[in-house]
Amino acid sequence: MADSLFSTVEPAPADPILGLTEAFRGDDNPNKVNLTVGVYQDETGTTPVLNCVRKAEERLAQAGNSKGYLSIDGDPGFGQRVRKLLFGDDHQHVSSGAAVTLQTPGGTGALRVAGEFLRKIGGSKIYMSKPTWANHRSVFTAAGLDVGEYSYLDGGNRWLNFPAMIEDLENLAAGSVILLHACCHNPSGSDPNGEQWEQVAETLSTRGIIPLVDFAYQGFGDGLNEDAAGLRTLAARCPEMLVCSSYSKNFGLYCERVGALTLVANDTTAAKHSLSQAKLCVRANYSNPPRHGAAIVSTILQDEELTSQWECELATMRNRIRSMREKLIAGLAESCPSQDFTHISSQRGMFSFSGLNAMQVDELREKYSIYIVRSGRINVAGLNDNNIGTLCKAVGEVAG
Repeated sequence: MADSLFSTVEPAPADPILGLTEAFRGDDNPNKVNLTVGVYQDETGTTPVLNCVRKAEERLAQAGNSKGYLSIDGDPGFGQRVRKLLFGDDHQHVSSGAAVTLQTPGGTGALRVAGEFLRKIGGSKIYMSKPTWANHRSVFTAAGLDVGEYSYLDGGNRWLNFPAMIEDLENLAAGSVILLHACCHNPSGSDPNGEQWEQVAETLSTRGIIPLVDFAYQGFGDGLNEDAAGLRTLAARCPEMLVCSSYSKNFGLYCERVGALTLVANDTTAAKHSLSQAKLCVRANYSNPPRHGAAIVSTILQDEELTSQWECELATMRNRIRSMREKLIAGLAESCPSQDFTHISSQRGMFSFSGLNAMQVDELREKYSIYIVRSGRINVAGLNDNNIGTLCKAVGEVAG
């Protein structure tokens, strides 16, 4: 009897991040610490539902009278509000027909649609920072694109190596597509400053390079407008771009999968044609985006009181992460004085590259049940006053 179809299937390797979470769940150490997946947690270790989200859901429950499909590109009101968050109230891309937005299932969904759209219109390769988010390569490879890299960090993975980055960008061919992180670079937390963003924009514009901007953490670095400064600098110089934005982190809507792909073209005709091709990619994939999460975001952003409450709650999350970062630096300086961790102070957002190597990370997991991605990336938002001492003491043991 011939083997059945599924009996020949080999097991897939565990995801480098989600696989660690599965291992963490099976660890019976009561003092275990999970600093892997990029999810915000409060001081109690809980991922909270924002109060503004609860109020928005109450309104939606009272007003809802249909569960019909959205259009392929989603709620147009959501798209308009996304462009305001990205580019600011007065930017031409907010109301201009040369910028169009598709609502997608999370930021990852936006990245996949962007990859398939680029492949559909003749793109073959995308360049991304070394390092970048672990899933970027998988998403774009699955979309049919080859993946190249450009320099980003120094040899110790501690500081932005901007001269090497610019040198690599200057050597890219016209028409190349480059993936950039708008802020809170994942996994390093290291971003270009304002002057450096100007130089990046000038290089891309001069060379005719198309930026694809991954914007997953707006408001988690220095503020909503501050974190968008790099994107807006690019928008002022680059006539064409793609922006993949996520609202999982800044609205706490992880399980609702709220994202958007915004295409910026030279003119309204090019934008309209591009949107039509991107919609074909959507139709052949998930067909229509989910309604609920985007409706929450739209409800909040169209109401002045809810928007104000959201900005306050977002600031609370941002300030807690900043406080944990400062405590982490102080704790590591005390427990591991032979090592230099000052680079962590210049990083922004949920993540930091600790400088720990893979062997040290493995030892932290095996001896202390502290789970960190093998690259040494730490989710600072997973730290609190109860576990930060445990982490710092353990790092002192394995790296001191």
